[in-house]
Amino acid sequence: MDRKNSSVSTPSRRTVLQVAGATGAAALAGCLGGDDEAEPLGELLEEEPDEFEPLEIAHWWTAGGEEEAFDALVEGFEEAYPEIEVDSSPSPGGAGSALEADVRNRVVDQNPPSTFQVWPGQALTDYTDEDLLYDIGDHVWDDEMEDAYMDGPIDAARPNGDFVAVPINIHRLNNLFYNVDVVEEAGVDPAEIDSPSELLDAMADVDDAGYVGMAQQTQSEWSTLQLWAQVLLGEYGADTYETFIEGDVEAVESEVRDSLEIVVDYSEYFNEDASSMADWDDASAYINRGEAAFFHQGDWAAGEYEADDDLEYGEDWDHVAFPGTEDMYALNMDSFVFPVYNPSPNATLRFLQYAGSVDAQERFNPPKGSIPPRTDVSDEAFTPFLSDQMADFERSSEQPPSIAHGLAVRPAIQSDVEGAFANFIDNWDVDETYDELVAAFE
Repeated sequence: MDRKNSSVSTPSRRTVLQVAGATGAAALAGCLGGDDEAEPLGELLEEEPDEFEPLEIAHWWTAGGEEEAFDALVEGFEEAYPEIEVDSSPSPGGAGSALEADVRNRVVDQNPPSTFQVWPGQALTDYTDEDLLYDIGDHVWDDEMEDAYMDGPIDAARPNGDFVAVPINIHRLNNLFYNVDVVEEAGVDPAEIDSPSELLDAMADVDDAGYVGMAQQTQSEWSTLQLWAQVLLGEYGADTYETFIEGDVEAVESEVRDSLEIVVDYSEYFNEDASSMADWDDASAYINRGEAAFFHQGDWAAGEYEADDDLEYGEDWDHVAFPGTEDMYALNMDSFVFPVYNPSPNATLRFLQYAGSVDAQERFNPPKGSIPPRTDVSDEAFTPFLSDQMADFERSSEQPPSIAHGLAVRPAIQSDVEGAFANFIDNWDVDETYDELVAAFE
């Protein structure tokens, strides 16, 4: 999932869970004990059931390329399993918060959908802590599938050590898009920028040439949080980033403070209307119009340029890895899971096996504007930009998970980190933000 349809600062996932669970907390606390204990997965499955229950898929892909991608996925599954009826259960809006609330309530009531779209990694811990997801390692993750996935997606699929999710796509976060004419006029070569601090010098040159150094929106906090994460990765490396997301913030205090200072310095070169923009695509349009040199965003931003008939990839717009992250592929992903108390275990098993297949990921990802987590999917159906992204993914040595999208830290921590950055874009106070980041992990 990305934030492309999030036009306002959305409720944090922690807030959503608190609201959703307010009426069901007592039920959840005891739902796994005594007579209500869920049956083991193996006892629910039949090799060749006489009849399949309908498969209900809860998701938030309801518009544009996301809807097209979901429809292509379902079409492929129905071709493979025509005897299984698919019931699409969409919950649009709120960057996934509406779906999270719906699903959480149903999980508490022991009436979950067959499967649901969810960010993997630490975003799943609210479910795994309560044993609300089945371990699907023996039934879905065979050796062939595991060999086709790289370490980053595999780690996200088993946040507690057991395989509980099937990642179906990857969005890359460490992209730096640029307008070719603008950087050439400013005398800047993006490929020669080696670090986030050097990018600051390039933005100064762009500013001298009369253009916006970096397009950005700062009305909602997530995109600045995402930007800061790439600065930390690019300036200080994946080990420092890992230390931070593991909660030992004070061990990397100087690195965290310096990366925050760099973002403050970047803000001097943002478009003047950044604070009035809530939508990332409003900021991205500065690249389309030739008014800004650089724009940092997930790879979904490429869709804005590819949809512009006046722009050609490699000639009018292009991208590099965010400086200093050339060997990294910063991950945001969507996945499907197998909830306990499942209404259609046999159909759900087959869907998860299909979601992890080459055919499913080849159908789903081109219209989604993402790449497959499997490395054996042909790039033939993908745009030149996404083909380049696929090649970068296979070459990457590190696949750090996203903080801004819930993969890297537990939901409660993510909520507090988001709060720190909401204040940061209001006051640009490094000391206060650092203290709040330390507190987020306490």
